[in-house]
Amino acid sequence: MSHLDAASLLAPSPPLAKPHPRSRFLCLISSMLAVLGASLAGLLLFALHPAPNPVPNYASLFLSLGSNDTAASHLRALTLHPHVAGTKANALTARYVFDALSALSFPTHITPYSVLLSYPVHRSLSLSAPGRGVVTSFSLKQETYPNDPYAAAAAETIPTFYAYSASGSVSAEAVYANYGREEDFSYLASRGVDVAGKVAFARYGRIHCEDIAHNARAAGAAAAVVYTDPLQYGGAPGEGWFPDSRWLPPSGVQVGSLFRGVGDPTTPMWASSEGCERVSLEEAMNTDDMPLIPALPVSAQDAMEIHRAMGGAVAPEDWQGREDGPVYRLGPGPAVLNLTYLGNDSMATIENVFAIIEGAEEPDRYVILGNHRDAWTFGASDPNSGTAAMIELAKRFSMLQKQGWRPRRTIIFCSWDAEEYGLTGSTEWVEENREMLYSRAVAYLNIDVSVVGPGFLPSTTPQLDELLQQVTKVVQDPDNSSQTVYDSWIKSSTPLRVLRLGDGGSDYSAFVQHVGIPSMNIIFGEGPGYPVYHSLYDDYVWMAKFGDPAFRRHVAAASIWGMMALRLANEDILPFNYMSYAIELEAYTKTVENEVKGTTVTCSPLYNSIRTLGAAATKVNNEQKELQKLLLSKQLNKDSLKIRQLNDRLMQTERAFTSREGIFKLEWFKHLVYGPSD
Repeated sequence: MSHLDAASLLAPSPPLAKPHPRSRFLCLISSMLAVLGASLAGLLLFALHPAPNPVPNYASLFLSLGSNDTAASHLRALTLHPHVAGTKANALTARYVFDALSALSFPTHITPYSVLLSYPVHRSLSLSAPGRGVVTSFSLKQETYPNDPYAAAAAETIPTFYAYSASGSVSAEAVYANYGREEDFSYLASRGVDVAGKVAFARYGRIHCEDIAHNARAAGAAAAVVYTDPLQYGGAPGEGWFPDSRWLPPSGVQVGSLFRGVGDPTTPMWASSEGCERVSLEEAMNTDDMPLIPALPVSAQDAMEIHRAMGGAVAPEDWQGREDGPVYRLGPGPAVLNLTYLGNDSMATIENVFAIIEGAEEPDRYVILGNHRDAWTFGASDPNSGTAAMIELAKRFSMLQKQGWRPRRTIIFCSWDAEEYGLTGSTEWVEENREMLYSRAVAYLNIDVSVVGPGFLPSTTPQLDELLQQVTKVVQDPDNSSQTVYDSWIKSSTPLRVLRLGDGGSDYSAFVQHVGIPSMNIIFGEGPGYPVYHSLYDDYVWMAKFGDPAFRRHVAAASIWGMMALRLANEDILPFNYMSYAIELEAYTKTVENEVKGTTVTCSPLYNSIRTLGAAATKVNNEQKELQKLLLSKQLNKDSLKIRQLNDRLMQTERAFTSREGIFKLEWFKHLVYGPSD
């Protein structure tokens, strides 16, 4: 693993053994933190963040240039057609983003990759049961509505499917598995309900579809069918659905990818570069990261028909649906589902788009902004609300340039492709440029879905917490012009709540979990659980009526995103504060301590190391004030080697939480704090 000693923040030590037992893993973390904490006081000589200063003129100008109309026009143009990765339609969106950024006089280029993608060739689902008389064949089609302006374009939508589903036919009794979690299948086993050889019938609401399919296979199911329950996605009884309300129509289907890995499945652990070595398609499709069973997503109206045909014991109360729906039973059967899926898993070309604003003083230090561009359907919320916000803030940066602004450090805009399949575009680029990013990347700032409704929900690595709070204090609340985003955030039901980046939910994954780069992701709204997520109805009409009618939230998202980039790219000393990390780690250790009660494992060394880290962070926070005085009094030049060295240490400290060997049995994931492992 990357290890720290008294000589250098990044001086490598001999690789340690893989962290197999929990006690050895705790010792590894404890040792890392002990040395990191001891080193910070001596090595991070000065401040972790600057003393408050008046908002620079360029920052004020940036905030004043926000344009609702610009965001709205870009979103409308990007969502005229469905644009799944690897299709001609998505290549056209790549060209649109390329043209929009190059028109701002930014050097712009496209980097293609050949990767394994997945598309449906044929799928069918029918329901039969003793005594029903007839067989019900489901259309598996999402219906348009009267006067739908996107009805013609909807015909271009790829049929509802799960990417990387195994091809095959299954005819078996259905077993209701609630949310498809491990504990749900354990409950079925405790009730004597056998899932082996059956069709697991589960609903969205707690975990992602790839994990539902994985758990179903682990329980012995021959296939999986997953639906959007009206309880989560349909609103209250009688409330109606889109286009009359924000809720998912009865025929709506949430599609997705069943690949549990990251990047191109044919190049695990390395980049999908031209001429690279690859595993065979057969080998790629038969790893444990693939579902290995046929699976289909279905609508609520089809699911209710299946529920009505189910027998067996009545499911527990917290397994039931909406009050106006049928009673949910566990099965198995007597409902029999006949499922067929045939997929086309083949190599396709994806395209990442980049634009660059070169830094004046430190062009070899990068502040990176990213958003993915591909969508399962129209993608108005996911992801093109983020794409529109990125182009809108890029236009503001271009206007600043015309006023003489140039950042101290280089800013890179990234439009990723094939995120929906497995964070593929960003992962391949990070893998290809890992060493460069390890030494040069200051931070990665991500927006996937920028807007789905009111409320601010950020996620960061902890050293960015304070900076984010400072930025939200100068950005107007899009839903209340009399206050800032910070004001509304602190008054919310979860004041100043910041999520972390330990899941694989978006393109920050490779930056944080593979390289160890400080990162952020933000969204306005309740997150990826919004009703029309990954369905036909995530279009411009839904956004303009329900997600962000005045497009003020798009502008606010772009303002926060851009201000974070301006601060990180412009300030003499990087505005990182590692005190937040010490606080977070102590909270995590309490969780681990509860888990190891009754064993010989002790967390005392870990607590001691965290306290040392906290003391070191406090000390350098105090020392920064002295450095700030020297800068303000002109006794120290902002281009001083001391500042360069300090910034490099601040930048590299996040890398110190990574292990060269990676997490045990999940070697691609290098971060020992934020990753998918328990």
